[in-house]
Amino acid sequence: MIVEVVGAILFDRAGRLLTVRKRGTDRFMLPGGKREPGEDDVLALARELAEELGVALVSARPFGRFEAPAANEPGALVRSEAYLVSVEGEVVPRAEIEEMLWIDPAAPPSAAIAPLLTGQILPALTARRKATRPG
Repeated sequence: MIVEVVGAILFDRAGRLLTVRKRGTDRFMLPGGKREPGEDDVLALARELAEELGVALVSARPFGRFEAPAANEPGALVRSEAYLVSVEGEVVPRAEIEEMLWIDPAAPPSAAIAPLLTGQILPALTARRKATRPG
């Protein structure tokens, strides 16, 4: 089974990436979630960010498609369309979000992090930063 989701890559001013842990789970992942019928990726991202974090989506740029074993659904794969986003408003855990954790993509903490992040997205973010760093 493949679980299709959209994920928001959101950085703070210090360059840390926002991860969230949903109630009843033990792994941190990108904010976002499954599309509802009739939603495209951007509409789903806007809805999920408003519901989960109380913020308004300002912009979303495609970052890539990633696939890995699902963190919370044994035997399933998760396929995420990840977007670099900017938002308006204060990021506050809401709805099913139990906890937030801002992490350095190049040096993630020892906290339990979803395989999609550790195996796919964090390495891609780190490689991109190295490639765009001057000199």
